[in-house]
Amino acid sequence: MDGTVLVADDDRTIRTVLTQALTRAGCKVHATSSLMTLLRWVEEGKGDLVISDVIMPDGNGLEALPQISRLRPGLPVIVISAQNTIMTAIQAAEAEAFDYLPKPFDLPDLMKRSAKALDRKRMVPKPMLPPREAMEDLPLVGRTPAMQALYRLVARVMNADLPVLICGESGTGKSLIARAVHDFSDRRSQPFVTAQASDLAGVEGIATLLARAKGGSLVLEEVADFDEDAQARLVRLLDVRGDHAPRIMATSQTDLSARMEAGKFRSDLFYRLGGITLAVPPLRERVEDIPLLAEHFLARSERELGVQRRLSPDAAALVRAYPWPGNVRQLETLLKRLLVTASEPEISKSEVEAALGAAQPVQMTRAGTVEGEKLSASVARHLQRYFDLHGGQLPPAGVYDRILHEVEVPMIEIALDATGGNQAKCADLLGINRNTLRKKITELDIRVTRRRKLM
Repeated sequence: MDGTVLVADDDRTIRTVLTQALTRAGCKVHATSSLMTLLRWVEEGKGDLVISDVIMPDGNGLEALPQISRLRPGLPVIVISAQNTIMTAIQAAEAEAFDYLPKPFDLPDLMKRSAKALDRKRMVPKPMLPPREAMEDLPLVGRTPAMQALYRLVARVMNADLPVLICGESGTGKSLIARAVHDFSDRRSQPFVTAQASDLAGVEGIATLLARAKGGSLVLEEVADFDEDAQARLVRLLDVRGDHAPRIMATSQTDLSARMEAGKFRSDLFYRLGGITLAVPPLRERVEDIPLLAEHFLARSERELGVQRRLSPDAAALVRAYPWPGNVRQLETLLKRLLVTASEPEISKSEVEAALGAAQPVQMTRAGTVEGEKLSASVARHLQRYFDLHGGQLPPAGVYDRILHEVEVPMIEIALDATGGNQAKCADLLGINRNTLRKKITELDIRVTRRRKLM
């Protein structure tokens, strides 16, 4: 990898790490904490690639992208940001950034993207974004890899002239994803219409929907619930769309491929709807995002109601540990209730417990799978979602080792817990040599606690 890279970040550690890594890779590096200095370098013709933070002491890296484009058309810019929201990802894509990575980023991944940026021309310019206010209240918040991959995929497909199928459990935010795709697409000035199976009744129903949606977006909610007649009408609707027809999006909390194999969903409809699939992960698979979401909902309610509340440390820990079978919607509902019922500005753990009430966690394994589901089916479902989130592109190399690591760590931890931390019994239980177990415990940084255990 060769070329000159301009690095702009107010974090000295990040500047140092990137400078060292890029220099070792064969690049020349100019690093600064000032956006003005970066723009001066660009204007002087320096640099073959820019890596820039968003929030800088003297400006905003995203807002500077159009200026960089005017000064140096074709100069690729990789945006890195601690503002891990869908708004940042979409703004980066729409402002012609070559790529976007959330902080903390994976250094090898950033190096691969940098090498690709140095070899490619600038992406084709796209229309500018609508006002920021359009997305402020959408709880599409998350810094987990799954959500960041979803944000990037939304940014790439929002103007693709293909149907979109949005999959995910109830309460994960499928409708919000559909709204985001519409609001940041070229169709955003056109209507956004949602429809259920009953809205497709007869020729008049279809004609009414098409007239309402015009050239905007038509979202079919929970399409798996459509009966045979509604499915047939939907196939005809998709087949007769003209040049100015609405974009079709569909949501489903049910595995449509499984329903199709069971003969409960038309295969021709399945393939027509699945032009692009967006998989929204359940909240239990993005635990690190729960504090961010809680903070988002509390801050929004403070703006709307003028009521200021915060979670105590114990309450926050309980909220983070709860499995949330109702996903983001359940979390939002709980916090709205606590805003009204909490007696003090700081919401206590006991108040959270009372608000959760009799809603006991659904019966799931520690991996978050449905009770009774085979391990192979759970792993297959997880892997398929992981691949789907990369939007038709291959995920980063090393999938085999990463998946084995994710399975190996909890397997050893659970086995150690079951044997009371007795490594000899644990090795026998797992069917491996005791020395192998010790090596694994050291390599995987697994904590062992000895205690009495009835066997």
